[in-house]
Amino acid sequence: MKLLGHVLSCAVTFVIVVVIVVDQSSVQAADRPNIVLIFADDLGWKDVGYQGSDFIETPNLDRLAKQGMVFTAGYAAAGNCAPSRACLLSGNYTPRHHVYAVGSTDRGDKTQQRLIPVPNRQGLGKEHVTIAEALQATGYATGHFGKWHLAGKDGALPTEQGFDISFDSSGEGALKEGSEGNRTGPPSDPKGVFTLTQKACEFFEAKRDQPFFCYLAHHAIHTPLQARPETLAKFESKTPGVQHNNAMYAACTYDLDASVGILLDKLDELNLTDNTLLVFTSDNGGTQRSSQEPLRGNKGCYYEGGIREPFIVRWPGVTQPGSQCDVPVINVDLFPTFLAAAGSARPDGKVLDGESLLPLLERNGKLHRQAIFWHFPGYLNDPVIRGRELDVRTGFRSRPVSVIHKGEWKLHLYHEEWQLDGGRERMEENHAVELYNLHDDVGERINVAQTKPAIRDELLSDLLAWHRSTKALLPHEPNPAYQSHASGSQGNK
Repeated sequence: MKLLGHVLSCAVTFVIVVVIVVDQSSVQAADRPNIVLIFADDLGWKDVGYQGSDFIETPNLDRLAKQGMVFTAGYAAAGNCAPSRACLLSGNYTPRHHVYAVGSTDRGDKTQQRLIPVPNRQGLGKEHVTIAEALQATGYATGHFGKWHLAGKDGALPTEQGFDISFDSSGEGALKEGSEGNRTGPPSDPKGVFTLTQKACEFFEAKRDQPFFCYLAHHAIHTPLQARPETLAKFESKTPGVQHNNAMYAACTYDLDASVGILLDKLDELNLTDNTLLVFTSDNGGTQRSSQEPLRGNKGCYYEGGIREPFIVRWPGVTQPGSQCDVPVINVDLFPTFLAAAGSARPDGKVLDGESLLPLLERNGKLHRQAIFWHFPGYLNDPVIRGRELDVRTGFRSRPVSVIHKGEWKLHLYHEEWQLDGGRERMEENHAVELYNLHDDVGERINVAQTKPAIRDELLSDLLAWHRSTKALLPHEPNPAYQSHASGSQGNK
């Protein structure tokens, strides 16, 4: 008998809800909404006012939260920038596109890597149909504004993957399409937040007579942090909070929030608000400059602080203002959600790993899936706040790991211990598996893998089955350069 066979539902009010399957064909072409996705960079779950930050202020995001539905367990499909964006745009988990990290999966002290990591693919290949391509094929105007981060040697440019137009800037003129790197802008336009927002608003105005999809991918609040001088002065004069007190971090976030306000006002001005599905979220958790407590960890790791994000959906007439949903959702869900909202069919042959969120948005309904997943088969350096003890000691954010979140439970499978220290047969001693009850322990402080063996084994079996179904590449070859500090010997045992 399955321990975790139930399906979660959104709870806006305390009522029993009958499951209703959404018929996508009920969305008529004439009613197709505009779709706007605002994607922040490195903005953590705790870095916004409505999530309870004691120092950072985000009045426009707070306003948006009151106008739409807040997902308290909204996730990125990867712990850092490029793979999260690849997952978002393709609608696929990392095993299908092999973008696992920024640049390389081999980052950190080689003598402390027990396995040879799975190679990283640098960029999202043209063979992966994107959200933009799917919507463009059904008559949507498509525009990309801001960071792309997927045009490496294995990738393609935005206009090669479904966007009619693409514009990027740090606030000092247009950048070459697909440009990489993180820059500051002029003092009046930090990180280019206002220029990018203005270009998105011009796109709304130009395309207002047809349905449009706008992907506004800000560079803020990624380093180098930058803010308008008057904004920085505001926070330098503010009493520090207990959890947050970095004036520049707060100021950069405040200016990003101000740009969101400009965009919301423009939709109102053009009378587009009522027919626009708007999503705000972030690509990964906050950096080590910002504690995400009660969540553990930061960007680059697969504890909650590295992957749980601010996640707001506003669709007037569909989402209930001021509502909240505790069902776990993930950015790969946005591809099928946007298709369903547009009344569009899935492209022929396209595999989608997410599930449409329309049942949650429209009718306070339920999702059919039982779990969501992550897979990172490599190494990232620079330890996070309250990370894994071994990683902190040896200077890593993450080692090779796969994760499953099912019901209220979350299991981490660490591949070094699994592959080299006996796997399932020696789970009692090899520390390959961590299990947490996120309902009671959202901070992932109490590992119950040994005290809840039935739940552990169920999630582990589900995760291994997912590996097989997605043909996930697993690191398995011992690294000959590894040096065990504990024994002073060289190589893996």
